[in-house]
Amino acid sequence: MDHLPLLIVTGLSGSGKSTALAALEDAGFFCVDNMPVALLPSFMELPSPNGSEAAGIAFGMDLREKGFIASYDRVMTAMRAQGFRFELMFLEAGEQVLVQRFSATRRQHPLARGQGLLAGIRLERQLLRALRAAADHVIDSTPFNVHELKQKVVGIVAEQRALEPLQVHVISFGFKYGLPPEADLVVDVRFLMNPFFVPELKALDGEDTEIREFVLKTPDAAALIAKYTDLIDFLLPLYEKEGKTQLSIAVGCTGGRHRSVVMARVFYDHIAAGRNRVELIHRDIHQPQ
Repeated sequence: MDHLPLLIVTGLSGSGKSTALAALEDAGFFCVDNMPVALLPSFMELPSPNGSEAAGIAFGMDLREKGFIASYDRVMTAMRAQGFRFELMFLEAGEQVLVQRFSATRRQHPLARGQGLLAGIRLERQLLRALRAAADHVIDSTPFNVHELKQKVVGIVAEQRALEPLQVHVISFGFKYGLPPEADLVVDVRFLMNPFFVPELKALDGEDTEIREFVLKTPDAAALIAKYTDLIDFLLPLYEKEGKTQLSIAVGCTGGRHRSVVMARVFYDHIAAGRNRVELIHRDIHQPQ
């Protein structure tokens, strides 16, 4: 696994580490929470998870493991000597905010037993002081809501690794078979000329050259492409800024075999020219017509 980016997510209890790991998982990282630091060397000897598709590996480590503080420095030093390179992301928050979060969730602070919540928070901050000083990234989650924190976390790894946090799915479909339930945006292309009514074209589908040429020569097809690709280019950065990790663009015609397939391919090619995390799905291309 030494070829994959490796990230240790740690910090104060209640600071948002679980939210950070969820954001990284959405961004394509393979995530392991509450990983015992002593098991890390053995874990790194395993085959890469998810084949070569993982954007990286993120481990959640903190004081929930009793031996974390005592073992962390020794294990990390040994692994770096073996050639592994880790980045450390440390999350923290203001004292009053942490108190409010634990009060709201009714979770037990790992160091609060026998001395109270506030004393536990202060002790944990003291114990993790050296770890915070060694961190590559320190995030104060005090002013952030869940969505803003996810955006901050993904923004850090995206900036460093050219990681695209937004996965785009372009789906062709037939209205007669129902809207794709996962659709965020729906494009209705039933106004384009239908090859279904041309006998020599009826049996073909939108991936065939003859159908593509027929549909793209339809009046207003070029205008639709120009206007909608411009809209896509406008929207995708805004969705990323908002923290969205999945976007489905559904392109529909009557049967999902001809016009929608052609236009979905056009939109897919346009997006894929500038992005890596995009896939094309022809949901109804093989449905009986």
